[in-house]
Amino acid sequence: MNPTKILDVKGMSCPMPIVRTKKEMDTLNTGDILEVHVTDKGALSDMPAWANAAGHTIIDQEEDAEVLKFFIKKA
Repeated sequence: MNPTKILDVKGMSCPMPIVRTKKEMDTLNTGDILEVHVTDKGALSDMPAWANAAGHTIIDQEEDAEVLKFFIKKA
């Protein structure tokens, strides 16, 4: 998978990962993929809920050590 951009929000607590993800998604084109790296475990529920509400699609999700990775396709 080739993301258009990678956003590193590791170490940030809720709501900052979502706020930063939204800002970054606003700069992308429809169909682009944003890879988000986050350490806040709350993102496991927050990121899918936000993506769904915004109309975007999480096409993959991984956990690598303490880092959660979300691959979000812009609507």
